[in-house]
Amino acid sequence: MKTVLRCLISISLLFAVTTVKAEHLTFGIVPQQSAHTLAKRWTPVFQYLSEKTGEDIRFSTAKDIPTFEKRLVAGEYDIAYMNPYHYTVFNKVPGYQAMAKQTDKLIKGIVVVRKDSPYEKLADLNNKQLAFPAPAAFAASVVPRSIMEQQGIYITPQYVSSHESVYLGVARGFFVAGGGVMRTFNNMAPEVKEQLRVLWTTPDYTPHAIAAHPRVSSEKIAKLKQALLGMSDDPEGIALLKTINFTGFSLAENADWDDVRALNIKLLDALIK
Repeated sequence: MKTVLRCLISISLLFAVTTVKAEHLTFGIVPQQSAHTLAKRWTPVFQYLSEKTGEDIRFSTAKDIPTFEKRLVAGEYDIAYMNPYHYTVFNKVPGYQAMAKQTDKLIKGIVVVRKDSPYEKLADLNNKQLAFPAPAAFAASVVPRSIMEQQGIYITPQYVSSHESVYLGVARGFFVAGGGVMRTFNNMAPEVKEQLRVLWTTPDYTPHAIAAHPRVSSEKIAKLKQALLGMSDDPEGIALLKTINFTGFSLAENADWDDVRALNIKLLDALIK
């Protein structure tokens, strides 16, 4: 009987240890680029943050932006890096709360064409088919389409799942133009980027949010904030920031995205009802 009892206790302790080790924070990254590209850039960052916080922080994304949105509304990510419009939506449901944003950065959408394209201004794209990452991709899709509509420029949008796919599609001549943002454009492989030029840029807005699901404890959020802020003061952190084309992180709060809320975008309202 004693032997059986000792075995049961040992199994219980093993299960408890395994349970603790299995706990981790899933950090979702908006799929502006392919999952392979994002994992290559962000996984080392999360390894660094894991070491600094003592938490097991794991990379996650989705096959495309609409799938990412569904996972956000379902609360699948503990922490998420999401576009400005996404934050205004998923702050309501399921209640993600901003903790950080990119330092000294405003997001600016762009429309790119091939370098040898005859088009010189936005109006030249009237009645053309343009590539966009997704309907609710904020600076790369929502803002440029809205401004073109205001200016009487009518285009047919084609959604191609990522910023990377937009740039490749335009470079290969599948589309005359497409929407993106400067950060992802600058991150493209030189052999693709050198085939393109920026035709037009949007106004500036508050950049992407890093936000936590309500289930994440305040203690874990505090540790992650400290680690994010400290990256720009650490040579190893600085090197990692360069790989994602950041200079650093700053603390953020909900009101920082009021400029985006003022646009009164309704595209994803049905998703949170």
